[in-house]
Amino acid sequence: MEVLLKQDVKGIGKAGEIKKVAEGYARNYLIPKGLAVPATEEVIKAAKANREAADRRAAKKRERGEAMAARLQAQPLRLKVKAGQSGKLYGSVTTKDLAEVIAAALGVPQFDKRNIRLKRPLRDLGDHEIEVRLPGKVTATVHVQLEAED
Repeated sequence: MEVLLKQDVKGIGKAGEIKKVAEGYARNYLIPKGLAVPATEEVIKAAKANREAADRRAAKKRERGEAMAARLQAQPLRLKVKAGQSGKLYGSVTTKDLAEVIAAALGVPQFDKRNIRLKRPLRDLGDHEIEVRLPGKVTATVHVQLEAED
């Protein structure tokens, strides 16, 4: 029997997929638990339309993420920080600080600091590279310049 999975089912498939399963398994477990529905022509057409719509949304999200990445990579982000004579910072630059600068560069109200990956804390003046996750599973490498305050 063919069924359309409404939810992910371990060992069978993911939500939205049409799978062939034993009739008893479908009738006695999947359908009563609300995990699947019988795959009729109407259900198959609706699932296909939903999948295409989801693909279009994902493509738009990826496109938006790539545009953000291009804006971030176009020029380095500059931060003014307190530093000593040797070029060492008083403290370090955190992901929160970087999130504020990225939000300003993108023109958005806020940027989630959890989407910033630092290999190590930024504690020296100069150029640094950080990895930033953007919408649509896009990852960008952003150049950050730390400059001493006057």
